[in-house]
Amino acid sequence: MSKRLISRSPDLKRLQDEGYELEIRGSYLLVHGVPYVTPERLVARGRLVSTLQLGGEATARPDQHEAHFQGEMPCDAGGRPLEKIINNSERQELASGLVVDHYFSSKPAGGEGRYADYWDKMTSYIAILSGAAEELEPGVSARTYPFIPEENGEEEGDESTFVYRDTASSRAQIEMLSEKLKMGPVAIVGLGGTGSYILDFVSKTPVSEIHLFDGDRFAQHNAFRAPGAASEEELREKPQKVRYLQARYEAMHRGIRAHDYELDADNVAELDGMTFVFIAVDQPDTKRPLIEFLQGAGTPFIDVGMGVDEIDGMLRGLVRTTTASPAKRDHIGERVSTEAGGAGDYDQNIQIAELNALNAALAVIRFKKYFGFYADDIGEHHSVYVTSESLLISEERA
Repeated sequence: MSKRLISRSPDLKRLQDEGYELEIRGSYLLVHGVPYVTPERLVARGRLVSTLQLGGEATARPDQHEAHFQGEMPCDAGGRPLEKIINNSERQELASGLVVDHYFSSKPAGGEGRYADYWDKMTSYIAILSGAAEELEPGVSARTYPFIPEENGEEEGDESTFVYRDTASSRAQIEMLSEKLKMGPVAIVGLGGTGSYILDFVSKTPVSEIHLFDGDRFAQHNAFRAPGAASEEELREKPQKVRYLQARYEAMHRGIRAHDYELDADNVAELDGMTFVFIAVDQPDTKRPLIEFLQGAGTPFIDVGMGVDEIDGMLRGLVRTTTASPAKRDHIGERVSTEAGGAGDYDQNIQIAELNALNAALAVIRFKKYFGFYADDIGEHHSVYVTSESLLISEERA
């Protein structure tokens, strides 16, 4: 249980003070020991579960009126299901070890249709459930006044890779899927336009560490192809790219490591131990030691590239995403140029923010496919998006 969250949230503090047994599990609020009536007209106890909407380190007003319940079919005193609140009864696992059996939907009275806070929401559902139980067993209550031990050490939330809870996953009920992305360190080599967007997307995942490698400084032109908006003061200072981006994203994600230098044959071993690597550098020959090392180590990686040309007063572009994994890596030499002076992906260095973002999005989607977050029906290890035709070509299937 997060003592800090409860102590800083008047609605949760009121629930606890009134004797309800609370638990904060991930981004869910649980109330244990809620009495209800089973189809056999017996009084039992179950768990009421709600997503948590947070504003900083305290609760915000609930944005959903629905709730979940763990237990048998809740009924009225006559043993008839409480159809006025039961939306469906399908067993599902919301998060690791958090299994629920029923989905409730009951809007509060009034035209707005929103609960005032979590005290209002949880006690409203508890009143419906326990009201039936009290008819059969007078005096039964969800106020169990549990023993609350003093907690020592770090807060529960401090163990997370995030500075604050990922309530987006719980709200969408994909927290179990997001746990597939809990893994060891991930590296991003090259923090230009595409690399910085890769960081933006990966920072929203629970990877343990994100290592950034780039020796360049963040200049004015970078501000027009990177996520967010740099201030005039920051651009005048011309900070190292990795330091600038680290400061931006460590506000959300712990474990962002900045390495303000390029990787080459002498220091490429710093990628040893990475769970996954994104390569987003522009010069083909600088990729060679990286790819050779990763191929030898068997480390999965994605190399991204983009080619944009001006033809007849319009831009035509290709966005490339090439993956190497233990299942398939024999295509890399043909698909990724590593020759100095060869046909690189950035011959004219025309880069547009939306294409950088698209390149990064396709790479991160492929990364998430690899770890089972997204379904992967074809196992492509090379794809090219053609802007003029809105065509996505997928090749090199494993």
